[in-house]
Amino acid sequence: MISSQSLIILVSVLVIFSYLFDLFARKTKFPSVILLMVTGMVGRIVADYTGYEIPYMNELIPLMGTIGLVLIVLEGALELDVSKKKLNLILRSLLSAFVLLILITGSLTYIFTHFMDIPYPVAFMNAIALSVISSSVAIPSAISLPKKAKEFIVYESTFSDILGIMMFNYALGQFSSEKSFLGILPMGFMLFKILLVFVLSGVVVWLLFQLMGRLNHKVKFFLVLAILMIVYTTGKYFHLPVLVTIFVFGVFLANTQTFFPKFVRRSLPIKKATEGLHEFHLLTAESTFLVRTFFFLLFGFFIIISDFNDKNIFIYAGIIIGVMFLVRAIYFLIVERNRSKVLIFFSPRGLISILLYWQLQSGEFAMFKSELIDEKVLLIVILGSMLIMLFGSLGFSNKEKKETEGIGMNDGIHS
Repeated sequence: MISSQSLIILVSVLVIFSYLFDLFARKTKFPSVILLMVTGMVGRIVADYTGYEIPYMNELIPLMGTIGLVLIVLEGALELDVSKKKLNLILRSLLSAFVLLILITGSLTYIFTHFMDIPYPVAFMNAIALSVISSSVAIPSAISLPKKAKEFIVYESTFSDILGIMMFNYALGQFSSEKSFLGILPMGFMLFKILLVFVLSGVVVWLLFQLMGRLNHKVKFFLVLAILMIVYTTGKYFHLPVLVTIFVFGVFLANTQTFFPKFVRRSLPIKKATEGLHEFHLLTAESTFLVRTFFFLLFGFFIIISDFNDKNIFIYAGIIIGVMFLVRAIYFLIVERNRSKVLIFFSPRGLISILLYWQLQSGEFAMFKSELIDEKVLLIVILGSMLIMLFGSLGFSNKEKKETEGIGMNDGIHS
């Protein structure tokens, strides 16, 4: 049993390593997440040799993933600068996230059912998990891109997270009750729940602004985060797409002048509520960094390298990666043909895919578990998509940068 002193030193060293990985990633564009997972896998080898095990592994990974998900969406929303000038960019990124989610999910489902003999509900659920772009990887990796390309990645990956989880939960509810995916009543009920969540989001935003504006205590941001966590987990219990609430709060907080009309601004203590916006953003970013660090370390620790002795694992992962980027390339060449080609490569998988996949592995939804699409295939897909993103960004020429700076200029979008 490891002592408390040794555990404190180990945790501190891992945080330092994660920070160094992040600095290395900024210099080289090599995703720090890969280094975190590799560190976790090395840790597993050492732990197996010494006979040490991490208790409650199956509970820790989804717990860290859920906290990380809320923080990542909130951090992404706080970074969004929303204005009428950027409406075209927002709609384009929303369309890209939605259409690609549908096309890639449909393509993977077809391959899983017709060529791998996986039952349709199982194939569909696993396909959704593999079709969601990871904003926790895409956003930090896009930091070196020109402004317009970076903004597109921030919007698209954030929308992909939200839409993917909404689609996943809807499909999970339909299939677990042995109903078809499409139907007038369930689709109508889903739209009703979305509208309900938007109304609830307005109420939550109003209450949180009142709270932030009237609290005089020097500690208030963790209180806000705690309330958001309660809102998310409560809404999830009732199968509501409450991730929208987190997103709406972040966007409203970062864009008070855009979203709040004058009569609303007069009734809310907006000035005081947004006084510490920069500090709140920093707190969210640092918390996200910490949670993401241990999430990917734990996921890497969960992987046993000796299990990668079946060539079919690499074949399945290769097919999935090929479909993902082929569909994305076709979409961007047709719909976004005058924009930067580097956007084709920015489609990494990560935290969301792991979190959704984990939900299918045990408990009441274990019926959707696939023996063919396991954690080893998922790991290779994640690593492969990140490496493609890396090579794509490294091949980004100066000429391409100049072209990308002009994204949206013809659409009336200006910095």
